[in-house]
Amino acid sequence: MQEDVVAIVMAAGKGTRMKSKKSKLVHKIFGKEIITRAVENVKKAGIDDVIAVVGYQKEQIQEVLADTVEYAVQEEQLGTGHAVIQATGFLEGKKGKVLILNGDHPIMRPETLRNLVSESTRKNEAATILTMVHEKIIPYGKIIHDEKGNIKEIVEHKDCNEEQLQIKEVNLGMYCFDIEELLKAIKELKNDNAQKEYYLTDVLKIMYDKGLKTSSIVVSDNAEVLGVNDRMDLQILTKALQLRINTQHLNNGVTIEDINNTYIYDDVEIGMDTIIHPNTTIKSGVTIGEECEIGPNAYIREGCKLDNNVKIGSFVEVKKANIGKGTKVPHLSYMGDCEIGQKTNIGCGTITCNYDGFNKSKTIIGDNSFIGSNTNLIAPVNLGKNTFIAAGSTITDDVPEYSLAIARQRQVNKEGWNKHN
Repeated sequence: MQEDVVAIVMAAGKGTRMKSKKSKLVHKIFGKEIITRAVENVKKAGIDDVIAVVGYQKEQIQEVLADTVEYAVQEEQLGTGHAVIQATGFLEGKKGKVLILNGDHPIMRPETLRNLVSESTRKNEAATILTMVHEKIIPYGKIIHDEKGNIKEIVEHKDCNEEQLQIKEVNLGMYCFDIEELLKAIKELKNDNAQKEYYLTDVLKIMYDKGLKTSSIVVSDNAEVLGVNDRMDLQILTKALQLRINTQHLNNGVTIEDINNTYIYDDVEIGMDTIIHPNTTIKSGVTIGEECEIGPNAYIREGCKLDNNVKIGSFVEVKKANIGKGTKVPHLSYMGDCEIGQKTNIGCGTITCNYDGFNKSKTIIGDNSFIGSNTNLIAPVNLGKNTFIAAGSTITDDVPEYSLAIARQRQVNKEGWNKHN
């Protein structure tokens, strides 16, 4: 019989250090909320059964996650163990593994989570936790092993003696438990501590004292387990994710001239030998072909598909645009809600006027066309193949193929008009 795998994502804390009216978990990194990223990482690890434990500002979390998860509510913040207790109703009657992690760790690699679950299953352990080795003394719980490698207990930093403070392996708050053993052990949790809280870490000692197998897996990349407590943490995580994404594209054959000043969001496809110049932003879902040239100072928004050999130059914004092979948008233009054919040139200062204050409309430009500088294309409008638009035109009507369109008022010179000024 196939066993269950469930995930509990902790999302009930206050996060006061963020200094915000919003829950820290709805702040965004590259367009996605922190909590959204945490849940997506779990689902990409192959776990579809996800329970979010919400509490403080729960309405904001629920609005973001909607029906992608189940919800348990922790009305009072009485510790991590107490938070998990609120979700135990979803575990009753199930056999298998439950992954427990914090909702403020947004850049965990799905493969790390997948490995934690698979190793715990393979070794038939009651508890397997993800840990980090850090050379400096940091305020994290210390992992205490016995001679066989089992975890005897986790000692909180503030409770450590001098010897325990030197332990380099620390707890990250990410656990994989056997569901049935967790349900038994969590009933024995007590809050006889200074904070009067129920600590999930105490479950490890309860299990160990029963002779159950408990061990740890040390994470290979400390950056991925960073959490968010304040805006500086948010900045650090954004930079870490930026470098991770940019490195992936470099490894796929994309030239990024300045990885520190190029902002590529998740789920972007870029073909081999494309060059990305500095200060370029490319949003999620964009597809860019091979041997393109993008930037500098370009903004490629969601819904764009660029074919091979496309050039998007400086100070160009593109949104919901399909751009054909060999087409150039060299500089100072806005191309929104449009289809542009192959080998077309878009002159400087060209704008697709796609929004009339009520509706978004589409502009279609055919192959081998030339759009003169400072042209306004008032959507909806369709320009056929091989059309030529004179510079400074405002185009409101369709233009047949092979046509020249001129839409500007005839110049009139008023000689001597300015002498009285």
